Amino acid sequence: MVMSTYVAYMDALTAATEAADTARPEDGLRAVAALRRLTDTLELAQVEAALRSGMGWSEIASCLGVSRQAVHKKYAKRVQPGLAPTRRR
Repeated sequence: MVMSTYVAYMDALTAATEAADTARPEDGLRAVAALRRLTDTLELAQVEAALRSGMGWSEIASCLGVSRQAVHKKYAKRVQPGLAPTRRR
């Protein structure tokens, strides 16, 4: 785990703890937003790792429980250049 991801994880852990405090709903909502950002960051990193390992959009989509079209639309332009598969699997 790279340091920036670790820091984001720790920030999200703090946010999750705050989200459990129902006395301040605005803190809880901010925590939920922070957790979403962390989830998106981790998912992108795993999609890139999957592409580097040779997986195609269909395989990635199956692992994420979404359609090939959905995962392609979300990540094709966000992954590092050269990682996107050139052919369908």
